[in-house]
Amino acid sequence: MRWVWAGIGILLVLSGLVWTLQGLDVLGGSAMSGDRTWAVVGPITAVVGLALTWFGLRKRGS
Repeated sequence: MRWVWAGIGILLVLSGLVWTLQGLDVLGGSAMSGDRTWAVVGPITAVVGLALTWFGLRKRGS
């Protein structure tokens, strides 16, 4: 189950990165491009993804 959390976390980090770049109008070609909402939602999503990745990959104590 830990790998599932890590996988979801990695997907969220990647999505957050893409959303941030689209919100900042670095990546074009989408209705989200240039919309500042995605420049805020993207980093939040990426941080949640990092937390889930850390949760999934941390070693369990005995």
